[in-house]
This record gives sequence, structure tokens and C-alpha cells, in this order.
Amino acid sequence: MNRLFVAYKPPHISSNQFLSQLKRKYGVKKAGFSGTLDPFACGCLIVAFGNYTKLFNYLQKTPKTYRATMWLGASSPSLDIENIKSIQKVKKLDPSIVQKTIEDLKGTQTYTAPKFSAKRIGGKRAYHLARDKKDFTPPTLQATIYTVKFLNYNHPFITFELSVSEGTYIRSLCELVAKKLQVQATLSYLKRINEGKFFYEEEKPLDPIQYLSMEQNFYEDLEWVLLGKKLEIEKLQNQDDGIYFIELDQYFSIIEVVDKKVKYIKNRVSKYGY
Repeated sequence: MNRLFVAYKPPHISSNQFLSQLKRKYGVKKAGFSGTLDPFACGCLIVAFGNYTKLFNYLQKTPKTYRATMWLGASSPSLDIENIKSIQKVKKLDPSIVQKTIEDLKGTQTYTAPKFSAKRIGGKRAYHLARDKKDFTPPTLQATIYTVKFLNYNHPFITFELSVSEGTYIRSLCELVAKKLQVQATLSYLKRINEGKFFYEEEKPLDPIQYLSMEQNFYEDLEWVLLGKKLEIEKLQNQDDGIYFIELDQYFSIIEVVDKKVKYIKNRVSKYGY
């Protein structure tokens, strides 16, 4: 069964454990998800079954929008609520300063990845090194914050929404805010609202063509595409370098044009759930 949909991951379960629940629910063996959510986080998780699991790299998944709540005074080595080590009383801050600090996140931010993350350090996941109390320096990353919306400051909690580029660690952005406010803080709540055009809609099956990240192209002889024959650049409507999809009657194909040569990336992907 081919199926693409958005599931709502509840908090306090890993993305992999949640996927196992979905596989049992739908009776499928081949399944995958895109964009891991931390166990404490909840919200939008893009899930695919069957051959659609091969499409994740070709879907429009940005910007990603999150609702986050910071807990001032709480300290956690993983920067989230799952590993709270201490809680200190923090004097109430000026709400206008809090709001400005949050809104100043908009733009390009350079930050250090969390030590408890899936980033690889010397071939090992950073969170494995952190749990083993190894000394290492996480990589420096860049993120684009497209929009920021300050929602509420109910001491000691600050809540806001932001839309960001793929791969952004919201925990690290909260750490940046805490440093600017000169307080300790950790992320106590995180909900992913959407990934690009992907919103949670009760696990409704989605048409993958509507979510592809490339332009459509056209080929003079669709029978050649259907049969997987070698494609000629002269028969393509758009001959510029790039990745495109070609829509057939019951299928679609993803192709790449490089230096006037055409190759298939994915061929004869069913448009339907079989």
C-alpha cells in the first residue's frame, strides 16, 4: 500500500515508536517518516507507506512552523523538559524586553547544535557521546527564521511561534534567547504545526504530486517514459538543468537534467494507493 499523510505524534514517545504504532494500525510493513520530533515534542509528522517512502527528499517540507514554550529558571543538559537537573527562581523580566528578544530571532541565526542531538561527531551520534559524558564540541549551524510571533509571557513561561528552515533546532534557539535574557531556561513544550504545505488533517491520504518540491516538465512521447526508455533532451519542453516530475495517466516519474543529459530518479511511481 502506498500512502502519504500527516500524523499527529503525541508527546513523550519517540518518532520511531510512534511509527511502529502506525504500522500496526494500518497493517503495513514498509513505512517511514520525515523530520524526527524529539520524544517530548508533539505535532505534525510526515509519514509514508510503501513506495512513497522514497519520496521524502523530493517533497516541499519548508518552512516548518513550531509553537514553543520556554521555562525560565529550569536547567537541562538536553535543553528540554526530559532532563531537568535544577530549577531556580528567576526574577520577573520586563515583558517588552522579552518580546523584543523573541522577535529579534527573525533572520539568519548561527548557533551550536545541542549536545543531545542526532548530529554525527566522528561517526557517532552526539547524544550517545553526551550520555557517555564524553568531551566533544557540537557543530556550529545556521538557521533561517522566516517569521516570529510572540504569544505570551506568563512568568516563568514564554510562548511564541516561529517558522524556520529545515534542520533547525528550536532547543538551541531557546538557548540563544536565554543567554540574551541572562537567565537559565529550557524548552518545556514544543509543537510542530506544519512542514511546508503539510498540516495534520486526521491522517487523510495525500496526493504526492501536490507536495513535490520541483516543477512539472513535459515529454513528447509519454509511452517512452512509461516504459522507462532512455529520454532525449530534445523531446523535453524544459531543457534547463534541474529536477522535474512528469505526470502520466496513473503514474508519475521524477527526472534530472544535467548538461543536456536526462536520467530517471524515480520512474513509474503510482499516483494511487496501490
